[in-house]
Amino acid sequence: MNPQAKLIFIVSLLLGTTITISSNHWVMAWTGLEINTLAILPLISKSHHPRAIEAATKYFLVQAAASTLVLFSSMTNACFTGQWDITQMTHPTSSLILTAAISMKLGLAPFHFWFPEVLQGSPLMTGLLLSTVMKFPPITLLYMTSQSLNPALLTTLAILSVALGGWMGLNQTQTRKIMAFSSIAHLGWMAIILIYYPKLTLLNFYLYAMMTAAVFLTMNSMKVLKLSTLMTAWAKAPSLSTILLLTLLSLAGLPPLTGFLPKWLIIQELTKQDMAPAAIIISLLSLLGLFFYLRLAYCATITLPPHTTNHMKQWHTNKPINPLIAVLTTLSIMLLPISPMLATII
Repeated sequence: MNPQAKLIFIVSLLLGTTITISSNHWVMAWTGLEINTLAILPLISKSHHPRAIEAATKYFLVQAAASTLVLFSSMTNACFTGQWDITQMTHPTSSLILTAAISMKLGLAPFHFWFPEVLQGSPLMTGLLLSTVMKFPPITLLYMTSQSLNPALLTTLAILSVALGGWMGLNQTQTRKIMAFSSIAHLGWMAIILIYYPKLTLLNFYLYAMMTAAVFLTMNSMKVLKLSTLMTAWAKAPSLSTILLLTLLSLAGLPPLTGFLPKWLIIQELTKQDMAPAAIIISLLSLLGLFFYLRLAYCATITLPPHTTNHMKQWHTNKPINPLIAVLTTLSIMLLPISPMLATII
């Protein structure tokens, strides 16, 4: 892709995100979401492969439908209350339509079917943008309207997302699809706490984005798209394979790594809100996700060649590790000790 064109698309992404997260009026928020959608489409389809074109088409159709619902819910609310302010979403029907629309935008179950397919058709770095930057504007809209959303509906969507994200990721061999189902499961954790402690949702998103960025950048450096490639990666890049192991275990939420921090705080807050059954269910369902993270980690570090894969072996390289990967990995595994400070901040 032409560097100038790529720069324009990335600047548009940042512009759309900034417009949405800083707006008070629904039409401005909708405009930012539309700019985001149009800016990411060329980045998805830049390889001109039929699967990439298919992914871009699916993404466009789903996001267009979700944006229409966002606009419809805000117009319905304005019709009944006379308010266009994002924080004044008080009409119950509008809140339900908005929840469905944002769930489509994010890929929360049961509106998640497009996300693994789109991620599988995109390059790794575009997949990183889709999993992190593109989720930020819809999550900020949920954050701003959190006081008027339906708790029962969000809890149901959250438990369904964690269950389906873990269950459907079990049988995958493509790393991008595994990361897509991982994203769906993490969104469930963010949605369940949204109404009770919105700042915790944002903290969870920031930590998730950081850990996912470390995983995607590592996979991009190793050129890993499927598990059979990952199995031969240790001989080629042992340091990157070790980094991948640690960040995957952190994403799984194992102590004493950073990924345990948001899960711990969310379970604690749910228990305070007399939602211990929901906390137990969501904790048990996250074990499904743990299984496929361990499977990825096993393939990355414990399965050593020679073995029965027909994948071509690659030469060992002594390329220095990208400093960004080093910083993100350090943050992904070492932030748990500062949890008391984070708890006081939020």
